[in-house]
Amino acid sequence: MFNTCLSRLALRTALNGFRSNSAGPIKRLCRFVSTDPSVKEVKVVRHTGADAGIITLALDRPKAKNALSRSLVTEFRSALDEIRSDQHARVVIVQSLVPGVFCAGADLKERATMTPAEVEQFLYSVKMAFKELESLPQPTIAALDGAALGGGFEMSLCCDLRVAGPRALLGLPETSLAIIPGAGGTLRLTRLIGASRTKALVFTARRLGPFPALSMGIINDVVEASECMDDKDTGDHSLGYQRALEWAREILPNGPIAVRMAKRSIDHASAVDPATGLDIEQLCYAQVIPTQDRMEGLRAFKEKRKPVYKGC
Repeated sequence: MFNTCLSRLALRTALNGFRSNSAGPIKRLCRFVSTDPSVKEVKVVRHTGADAGIITLALDRPKAKNALSRSLVTEFRSALDEIRSDQHARVVIVQSLVPGVFCAGADLKERATMTPAEVEQFLYSVKMAFKELESLPQPTIAALDGAALGGGFEMSLCCDLRVAGPRALLGLPETSLAIIPGAGGTLRLTRLIGASRTKALVFTARRLGPFPALSMGIINDVVEASECMDDKDTGDHSLGYQRALEWAREILPNGPIAVRMAKRSIDHASAVDPATGLDIEQLCYAQVIPTQDRMEGLRAFKEKRKPVYKGC
């Protein structure tokens, strides 16, 4: 009975997603655009030229190492709303503009001033922000060029891919503060690497460098400083972001509707039984059949040229 209910819920969710996230025409942007200048802690940057379609969602709260405060979370959710409805967006990179840190997790100084009820309300807001990040229709890449601990690590787990520079440091250290991960970390990390490895990291509050995290399957790619250093380089503070851009550029030429539908199908695969998963895959496939992009792909293959997809 439970599996039947779950299957029906998954199918209903998938169908609702098709209705709400249908991809419209995707046009190239002709200029460099950012969010309202009054927004200081979270910035949305739209790339131009050959990189049009790539969006960078940048965290910029240097005094608190991008710690998750009420204001930052509010701005973050507003930026996600903007990106979700942007039919020009094909790939999203989450980046920190603060050297040496991705996101330090919860703002413990602000947390100390909260009542228990306010803490509960804030945690709910953070969980919703991460759920909104996870459910973006576009592929998302976390560029990790520094510490991503606690809530910062949980944020990265909401992205589809994680790319790390040599300074990356990952972990869920909450048990060292007599609490537990409270923004989905235990669930998402378990789905990613399994219960046993997750327990080992959470119980010990252990921090991982980029290569141990790569070997455990937590991140998808690591760039070493020596790979990108030349005479003009002054450091390795953004090598993870540069590699994330390379991944985004590899995704960018592919059919945007197809990529979105592939993401939807894969996201449901781990949460349902095999039969329902195959049904959802078929529903996703049905969304690409009537598209002009599918016909463009066939024509380009026949004419031995690169396809030009428009997202329609």
